[in-house]
Amino acid sequence: MTALAPALLDFELPARLEAATPPEERGRGRDDVRLLVTHRAAGRIEHGRFTDLPDLLSAGDLLVVNRSATIPAALSAEVGGEAALLHLSSPRGDGTWVVELRHRDRDGRNSPWLDAAPETTLILPEGATARLLRPTAQGIDPGQKVRLWLAELDLPSSPTMFLNRYGAPIRYGHVDRDRPLAAHQTVFATEPGSAEMPSAGRPFTCELVTALVARGVAIAPLLLHCGVSSMEAHEPPADERFLVPAATAERVNATRRLGGRVVAVGTTVVRALESAALAPGLVLPADGWTELVIGAHHAMTAVDGLLTGWHEPRASHLAVLEAFVGSELLETSYRAALDRGYLWHEFGDSHLLLP
Repeated sequence: MTALAPALLDFELPARLEAATPPEERGRGRDDVRLLVTHRAAGRIEHGRFTDLPDLLSAGDLLVVNRSATIPAALSAEVGGEAALLHLSSPRGDGTWVVELRHRDRDGRNSPWLDAAPETTLILPEGATARLLRPTAQGIDPGQKVRLWLAELDLPSSPTMFLNRYGAPIRYGHVDRDRPLAAHQTVFATEPGSAEMPSAGRPFTCELVTALVARGVAIAPLLLHCGVSSMEAHEPPADERFLVPAATAERVNATRRLGGRVVAVGTTVVRALESAALAPGLVLPADGWTELVIGAHHAMTAVDGLLTGWHEPRASHLAVLEAFVGSELLETSYRAALDRGYLWHEFGDSHLLLP
């Protein structure tokens, strides 16, 4: 494993470690996945199960969760007579959408369509169309690969109605087949809007939440709708809509004031809370769009720990993890996960980073 640059780890991810099916289809419960724990202060890691979470947290700690629900954001499309997929990522204030265009591969899977051009028109079900306007990233050089576009949609009904009728959950190549939308929801999901599931929360069950509360661990919700992320280095994370309620902001501030730990369930929660933080220990209610990009040297002002999944090589989310535990301990954690056969992606195992 080699550090390419601050916060970016480069490693080979064997196909056998890419979870193709949910644990429920492997004869297990949602919460019956593995959990690697990284302790920053002690400089050590330990291995356990996700159901150990109540024993790893203490009375007075706070878990902040994302209540965004996944939408069926993948649409069948046609481009110049070729079958394609269009992923609707997030709406913009001017009525356009951030989208991702993908090839339909012969094996039934799909791959990024990286050489599209502005003004390309996609034919969608029921005669609807999507017209690519420009890349979302500014200053794209000729010949650079483009994964995310701004697009103008012409639909016969509202986007919500259209997706509910013709859409399916986004599925990438590591997942073996399409599944019902319920397989892509977390127990916290209440408001539809995420193109990709806030997957850090997927292993939670009602029984585990009850055990956490009985332990004295509080749970507070916020909202951040997850868009499609790009692996291209020149395409930074897109703006995302988020909401930090007053009650959650107050709970975060009180937890830190009383010496408890605030643990974010997912990098989306980190982005939302840090966007709403005015100063260390002071989170304000917030409702809007965040442009915050958290780098490896970001000093966390609202969050003490992170519960997340296992991220792909060179993924921008690795910078968020490095901000919590540093590059050396993060590299140690990922090497251990690879050596021990942890499973990656939304149906895989989990990683808890503690102070």
